[in-house]
Amino acid sequence: MQRSDKRDYLKAFFLVLLAGTIWSFGALIVRYLEAAQSYQWQYLFYRGMTVAIVLLIYLLAREGIAGVDNFKRIGLAELIGACGLVAAFSGYILSITVTTVANTLFMLAAAPFIAAFLGIVLLQEKVRYITWVAMLIAFLGILVMVLEGLEAGNLFGSLIALVSALGFAVFSVSLRFRRETPKFRTIALAGLLCALVASLIIFFNNDTLAMPLGNVFLSILHGIIVGFGLILYSIGSKLLPAAQLTLLSMVEVVGGVLWVYIPIFGIHEVPSVLTVAGGVIVLGAIVLDGVSTR
Repeated sequence: MQRSDKRDYLKAFFLVLLAGTIWSFGALIVRYLEAAQSYQWQYLFYRGMTVAIVLLIYLLAREGIAGVDNFKRIGLAELIGACGLVAAFSGYILSITVTTVANTLFMLAAAPFIAAFLGIVLLQEKVRYITWVAMLIAFLGILVMVLEGLEAGNLFGSLIALVSALGFAVFSVSLRFRRETPKFRTIALAGLLCALVASLIIFFNNDTLAMPLGNVFLSILHGIIVGFGLILYSIGSKLLPAAQLTLLSMVEVVGGVLWVYIPIFGIHEVPSVLTVAGGVIVLGAIVLDGVSTR
């Protein structure tokens, strides 16, 4: 690798790591929601619209009106990636409200392996041996984190979480098609599709978009966090294989546990020894992958 290539690779590595760190604040935001189980689709609607607006503002600032016109150039890969992201958005919220957080996180840990398989089959990407090792270590770390909360029941919730992991893997792989073109339109389209799906389900359930004003503000804040993180993630996708992209995003799990513990945020959920140990293992796996790349 030439010096400039190494510098670009390092930049992409830390951009994706930063994206996962930003997303980790989402768990904290969800904790503040009032009657979260009663407003799943309303939450997804407002968050999806916010993600779309954040990306549209970014595109207008970056490319002007041409950035909006370029939506006409969205191809099959972008459409599939957007649908995958909608599945990831929806599956996470639905799963975490019908099964334990532990079950959800455990199934989401499958995302790097799914992305690696899809990347190999569809893109002929080569996954380094050390990345396979790091993914396995991270998977074991998340297993240690959630071991105490795993439940054999609620297969439905676990399957939805697996669909979410599959959706995020599909989105990550879609970013690797035509890598020279940032896939910001994919994210904006995913936000719009998520809002559309949520509104249709709300309509057929004879429900309304109304929910407590505090929940609306939290949904918008979460959408801003998700949108900004996805911008960073998309930029980093130019140089990182799909498997490594999803591996680095696992820092979201560790950060989510940390933020709800820090007393200043007002929740102060004290993690168990196993949770802390698992988090250290996950971070160790990410460091191992990064150091080996150097």
